[in-house]
Amino acid sequence: MDDDWDAGALLTAVRQHDEAAARELVRRLYPLVAKLVRSHRPRRTAEEDLCQMIFVKIFQKLPQFSGKVPLPHWVSRIAVNTCINQIKAEKVRPEFRHADLSEEEVAVVENLAATSEELAPDHKFAARDLVEHLLAALKPVERFVIDMLYFQQYTVTEIQRLTGWSASLVKVRAFRARQKMKQELARLSAEGLR
Repeated sequence: MDDDWDAGALLTAVRQHDEAAARELVRRLYPLVAKLVRSHRPRRTAEEDLCQMIFVKIFQKLPQFSGKVPLPHWVSRIAVNTCINQIKAEKVRPEFRHADLSEEEVAVVENLAATSEELAPDHKFAARDLVEHLLAALKPVERFVIDMLYFQQYTVTEIQRLTGWSASLVKVRAFRARQKMKQELARLSAEGLR
């Protein structure tokens, strides 16, 4: 997103129902929103649909924007919260059984001692799918924090800025999520041994 544009003037024009200003605001904010959606999109929701939902919320909440925080931070919070809410809405089945796994995923569970270099290429894909299964068993906020910390490589401070959570809350949610993933993996491994 460009840093050299006057967000205040553009927001004033948007609040006065200037359609050209609204289109310009979307154009300038779209790269940020799309990046966040790609990082946190639930499996079954199309990226473009989720971006449109976020922009609807941005325009609905625009009268509430005080300007005390930078516009990109405010937009990021709306985008992240919308993604989390969508993950909650799509969460149909909270756990997976051993029988839900593909043959390749079962092989990964049975060979967890192997490093990624020792895994065959087809098992590397299965390992990634297994991680998706484990993540799907988490609450949306737990999945979000694991994704941000370990896949997106955000720091605790950056997650604080995006979400408004305290550092301790970010760490506690990450710890609980890791524990749940370990328990689910142990359960799947135990089922596989029966």
